[in-house]
Amino acid sequence: MSEKQELIQKMLEMQRKFIAQERQSGIDPKDYFTPETDHLLAGYRQNYAEIAARVIDLAHEEKGSHR
Repeated sequence: MSEKQELIQKMLEMQRKFIAQERQSGIDPKDYFTPETDHLLAGYRQNYAEIAARVIDLAHEEKGSHR
């Protein structure tokens, strides 16, 4: 599996966990935007954004284009 595919799978797993949490007990916007360090969503937004940016970079490399 390519790096891009692995990262996409990781993003999908992160989304599944987020959706499960949201369905189970809801998501407080405070916990999404400014979670405590021990909260399930701590680092979620930054980590997801970093992975997504890497996927975009890899896609550009595959096509020989630039961002």
